[in-house]
Amino acid sequence: MNADPPAPPRAAAEPVIVVGIGADGWAGLAATAREALREAEVIIGGTRQLELLPADCAGQRVSWPSPLRPAVARLVGAHAGHRIAVLASGDPFFYGIGRALSEELGADRLRVLPHPSSVAYAGARLGWPLEDTDVVSLVGRPLATLNRWLFDRRRLLVLSAGAHTPAEVAALLRERGFGPSALRVLEQLGGDRERQLAGTAANWTHPPGDALNVIAVDCRAAPEATRLAAVPGLPDDAYEHDGQLTKRRVRAATLAALAPAPGELLWDIGGGSGSIAIEWLRAHRACRALTVERDPVRAERIGRNADALGVPALQVITGKAPDALAGLSAPDAVFIGGGLTTPDLLETCWAALPGGGRLVANTVTMESEALLADWYRRHGGELIRIAVARAVAVGGFTGWRQAMPVTQWAVAKPTTGAESTTASAAPATTGLARAARAARAARVARVAPGDGEEER
Repeated sequence: MNADPPAPPRAAAEPVIVVGIGADGWAGLAATAREALREAEVIIGGTRQLELLPADCAGQRVSWPSPLRPAVARLVGAHAGHRIAVLASGDPFFYGIGRALSEELGADRLRVLPHPSSVAYAGARLGWPLEDTDVVSLVGRPLATLNRWLFDRRRLLVLSAGAHTPAEVAALLRERGFGPSALRVLEQLGGDRERQLAGTAANWTHPPGDALNVIAVDCRAAPEATRLAAVPGLPDDAYEHDGQLTKRRVRAATLAALAPAPGELLWDIGGGSGSIAIEWLRAHRACRALTVERDPVRAERIGRNADALGVPALQVITGKAPDALAGLSAPDAVFIGGGLTTPDLLETCWAALPGGGRLVANTVTMESEALLADWYRRHGGELIRIAVARAVAVGGFTGWRQAMPVTQWAVAKPTTGAESTTASAAPATTGLARAARAARAARVARVAPGDGEEER
């Protein structure tokens, strides 16, 4: 590595040049990118990327430390006034370092020269339209993340965490009943050592290959695979539970009232099996959720359910609300599935909500129902009762067996601070929530930099 110090700084700030580079290295760069790297006085990148540069790129070479994000502003700031170039894998803004640079430095400080991403190469090699293909990154993410994306006859491109990821993906597919799925591992895409390995999840026996790979999965479910929908209302038996579970039809109605939107954060109070928070997260990859459960056994069970259903990012807090809510990020929506009569619980949740935030509470007890009726009188919203009956055998005939009715209060906090005093004065929850979302910029989930191609 060239350890010579950079030239003395200039007074005017230079833009940070972000250069995407692929497995084809220097040979694959456009003339503009080559010129930018030759003129750079400081070049920051991963060790593998820096080694792809020729000797006539004479700028000081600096390797990213780990973790990467805390170092972004510090490293760039240490070389302020010099011409700085940052190397990125492929397209910097597709699961790459572009997010971290933009958020830490500001987009106006960047000049980006992208390279085709590994996903673009994979689509070209396979003939797969990318708009019809789901892309899942396992770089810096648990393998269980893949579970959310397993649907019969869907195509996936999986950004691999390393050489062992293909075998791990094949094992997960077998476990989930997707053994017939066709797998193709594409290594070193665009480079001199590009190659492909093919097989099915059921018979995958290839030894670990190159760490720089993308896994193409043509999902095929075996007859015994459990079919899960992409919308709320998963079967009750999709969850491990001890009876503390918001049942399927009530759960679907609850998620409809909560109205998840990309980037929004849910507080799920009294998690039970975690079903509400889990299906909130399954609504969109940018949704965020935390659940508070006082029973440690149930809290562990929630974690297992989150993994099984593909949302391992669910934050599980073992503790009792409202005390366990102290210091948490403000929610966009709150669900209370238990403990409504706990002193100060409703007050704490209401105070934490911003204008336009939604609160939904379910109960089957008369005491909690009376409390919800009082809050409904004061704040409006919608107060409904959900009753589900099932047809069952009654001797030689068929009759209805009624489940316990669930009382649900759903309300959106006014954005103006002027709260209604009667139910009739309040707009419907759905309309108010829609207006609030339109008026409020969506919160974007922060993904740790290096979670994409940068560390691949």
